[in-house]
Amino acid sequence: MSQIKKTNRLHVVTYLLNSFDIKSRGHVKTITSFKCVTRFDAAARHLSFTRAAEELFVTQAAVSHQIKSLEDFLGLKLFRRRNRSLLLTEEGQSYFLDIKEIFSQLTEATRKLQARSAKGALTVSLPPSFAIQWLVPRLSSFNSAYPGIDVRIQAVDRQEDKLADDVDVAIFYGRGNWPGLRVEKLYAEYLLPVCSPLLLTGEKPLKTPEDLAKHTLLHDASRRDWQAYTRQLGLNHINVQQGPIFSHSAMVLQAAIHGQGIALANNVMAQSEIEAGRLVCPFNDVLVSKNAFYLVVMTARQNWVK
Repeated sequence: MSQIKKTNRLHVVTYLLNSFDIKSRGHVKTITSFKCVTRFDAAARHLSFTRAAEELFVTQAAVSHQIKSLEDFLGLKLFRRRNRSLLLTEEGQSYFLDIKEIFSQLTEATRKLQARSAKGALTVSLPPSFAIQWLVPRLSSFNSAYPGIDVRIQAVDRQEDKLADDVDVAIFYGRGNWPGLRVEKLYAEYLLPVCSPLLLTGEKPLKTPEDLAKHTLLHDASRRDWQAYTRQLGLNHINVQQGPIFSHSAMVLQAAIHGQGIALANNVMAQSEIEAGRLVCPFNDVLVSKNAFYLVVMTARQNWVK
């Protein structure tokens, strides 16, 4: 008991899990390896030995063997198969719920320790507009969680299909197909009309998509979305070529905020301005994009994503 008292809370949980002493009929059984529990946790979450093995970077046979050892130790079946599907037994479900809470505590305790001890620099490459509208407003919360990490932001206009050697992580825009890179989707993209609240009233109130014909359209030089948007709504009579063109989407949003016209904005970029009341959506019709924003790292650096 004195050994446990000298450790912190995280070590106590780890010590108990590694020991796992269970008194039964006057004798003590001990799980010889914590691997049994971690293998079970992964298999229970995925309901698949194969996917558990992929997550843990071991073979399916290793997962099966460790779970069999755990079942033999407990004297209970934790899984059952039905029509080629893997299911938890009643005992397995109960056990999983119990250890799930412990694993959550372990994960959170470890994250806090890592955050306090993490030091160095993290170089992030991303489009300028995404940096301005999405990343910069979130830096304060990141700095609070990881005070030892200095974020270095590289805003790049032209996206490559690979990461530069000095970049740790990047935000890419596209379909998610970049060989040699690990990709995690951040946001699916859709486009919505936004404008200043002032345009909703006045001589030419903006109330329906047909009213677009009476207002100035604002354009992003890198894309031509107004044509697709009006075609989707059957508004072929609207002149989608009229209106100023800007080199960055952040400039388009600023023009819309100042009442200079209507922008067809990316949902991610416009979110903070809509929440602040500087922009409004005059109608609910949106244009769904096939593209998305992705968090990207080199496969060799994929621990950054975690």
